Amino acid sequence: MNKNIIIALAFIAVGIIVFTSVSKDVSTYASFSIAAKSGQSSKIVGQLAKDKPMVYDPQNKPNEFSFFMKDSEGQLKQVVLNKPKPQDFEMSEQIVVTGKMKDDVFEAHEILMKCPSKYKDEEIAIKGQ
Repeated sequence: MNKNIIIALAFIAVGIIVFTSVSKDVSTYASFSIAAKSGQSSKIVGQLAKDKPMVYDPQNKPNEFSFFMKDSEGQLKQVVLNKPKPQDFEMSEQIVVTGKMKDDVFEAHEILMKCPSKYKDEEIAIKGQ
């Protein structure tokens, strides 16, 4: 076989592997109840329950942050993030966590936050004109 053909086949194989691994991550948002039933990794969108406690002890457990979140169905669950507490976490409007349900707690390994726009007041002023 020609050396160029072997290289081309190797690139195609790598491309297929990358595509399949990325396509597995593309998923729809679930709720806590769906995540509990599936037992698989899920993405849950919701809002921070600001009236519930947030626990972060950077001295003893720097990679563990727990908080309560309300999903799109209104169900409230504790979330344990296995990473440090994100900066400006309390200001987030919406949260997306990725992880699995374990007993009655959602164990997250990834978090995305939608924070309020610093231009929000300007948007309101422009719409009012």
